[in-house]
Amino acid sequence: MLVHQILKDKPEGGVVTVRSDQTVSDVVDLLSARKFGAVIVSDDTKVPLGIVSERDIVREIGRNGIGVLDKTVADIMTRDLVVCSREENAVDVLQTMTNGRFRHMPVMNGNEMIGLISIGDVVKGRLSELAMEKDALEGMIMGH
Repeated sequence: MLVHQILKDKPEGGVVTVRSDQTVSDVVDLLSARKFGAVIVSDDTKVPLGIVSERDIVREIGRNGIGVLDKTVADIMTRDLVVCSREENAVDVLQTMTNGRFRHMPVMNGNEMIGLISIGDVVKGRLSELAMEKDALEGMIMGH
């Protein structure tokens, strides 16, 4: 299964982003309201500058206290993004996420972000693929 096949199963509407000058408190509100685990930081919604996850926020609060909520997203975001293309194999993406211990990956088409996939999206796609393979094998064994 390829990344673009996973993107087809995601809701339309593009990637939700926050600007780098927004406060961490704004991000907390967004993550809570939308039930997201992370959000991409982009000042133009196309070029990702970083990512902020629930884990990043909790880590910063643990280090610096709740005053971090008044800082800007740029102050705490992870800047070194690992990205993938729409043509990459989902198993390779899953391995990259597992090795890097992160759960969200922007999908790029050149320099433009065209989607965001989570480890849950990849696992769901892989399970669907395995179910189809199982059904095909059962059909072959049963002579269907």
